[in-house]
Amino acid sequence: QVQVVESGGGLVQPGGSLRLSCTASGNIFVYTMAWYRQAPGKQREVVTTSPSGATTTYAESVKGRFTMSRDNAKNTVYLQMNSLKPEDTAVYYCNVRYGRNLIDAWGQGTQVTVSS
Repeated sequence: QVQVVESGGGLVQPGGSLRLSCTASGNIFVYTMAWYRQAPGKQREVVTTSPSGATTTYAESVKGRFTMSRDNAKNTVYLQMNSLKPEDTAVYYCNVRYGRNLIDAWGQGTQVTVSS
């Protein structure tokens, strides 16, 4: 089972920036890595997905503001979040999908709060 650990959440004012980190065990080069978020009272939604060797995709609501990057040597992905809005407030989860059976592993989540 792949272990996943996120970090980097916090409180930020509207228009500010945060960077989340997600470190996974194993070799992330072959994994599909993704970030999801879940706001209070809402379903979990995908924010960005980075399949191994393929183009990263973003939800329309974050395009142009969020950027996902990989550091395969560190088995870490990052989510750079700029121009944050109150509606970005949520618990952010890192997801790793791996193996022939497309097994999902999740981190514990990190809280992001955008408020003045």
